[in-house]
Amino acid sequence: MVKNTPTTLACNPPPEAAQTLLALMHAQGEVARLSEREQLFSSLLDSVNAVLWAFDWESRQVLYVSPAYERIFGRPAGLLLADFNEWRDSIYPDDLDYAERSLAQVLEKGAVEDREYRIIAADGQVRWISDKCFISQQAMPDQRVIIVGMAEDITEKKQLEGELQRLATTDVLTQSSNRRHFFECAQHAFETARREQAPLAFLLLDIDDFKQINDTYGHQEGDYVLQRIADTGKAVLRRGDQFGRIGGEEFAAVFPGCTPEIAQHIAERLQREIQRLSFSHDDKVFGVTVSQGLTGITEADESLDSLFARADAAMYQAKRQGKNQIVRG
Repeated sequence: MVKNTPTTLACNPPPEAAQTLLALMHAQGEVARLSEREQLFSSLLDSVNAVLWAFDWESRQVLYVSPAYERIFGRPAGLLLADFNEWRDSIYPDDLDYAERSLAQVLEKGAVEDREYRIIAADGQVRWISDKCFISQQAMPDQRVIIVGMAEDITEKKQLEGELQRLATTDVLTQSSNRRHFFECAQHAFETARREQAPLAFLLLDIDDFKQINDTYGHQEGDYVLQRIADTGKAVLRRGDQFGRIGGEEFAAVFPGCTPEIAQHIAERLQREIQRLSFSHDDKVFGVTVSQGLTGITEADESLDSLFARADAAMYQAKRQGKNQIVRG
């Protein structure tokens, strides 16, 4: 019996040793589970295509930034963690004031979810960012204000919005404003002129004998004539003027802050430039002329329609008087 005692002791350790062994095994399991969770969390952060960040408002220090920062901004995360100015330096200059003001608004509102601004990535590309931010609700021992946020790259969305806006406001053939957009802009200019008692001129332009151009040279050549006249109009008009195609061969222009006398000089230049245009079809060379009707806002004008009616009447008078001229109405 005595000879069997060592074997018995080896198979049955003391209770204290068994408890220690179980505790060690449990601890090792917890460490393994924590490691798995940490790896899973890290994997999730790597896969999220948005920048998660945390910022200490008082110390102006970025406390955390997720891996997507380096993909979207193209800059090392370590530099941002070391210096908050890395974020400021990456913002498109025209948007910096807005980006900083909207960040500060979170102190009053608790959350700002409509922040959109541009950045200049490390490769020089301009990208649009949607950057939502919130005050962290987790109580801090020293009552620090911690702002957390999520920044997403919305460049493709902005490009699509811009293209849809362009299609909605642009005449497909001439790439000038279409009728609806032109009159929306003209109405806004008219209301501003009335409110500020400022001058405003309105011009209608119609291509002379355009049907004959289509019948003689074909509609493709007629389309090219329209495109060239639209390009000439956009080149001659001043910055801030509005130019658009409002009918088949009819164009219009609005000159904010411009008296009819000054607008007359612009219209005369436009007339000359159009007369200089040269077109050829099957070895035949031809040119085009336009008839223009010009008018200016008066105290009696209560709507844009009255300017349009006067310019329209003046333009048809130019047609009746022999075409290729400007008539003031």
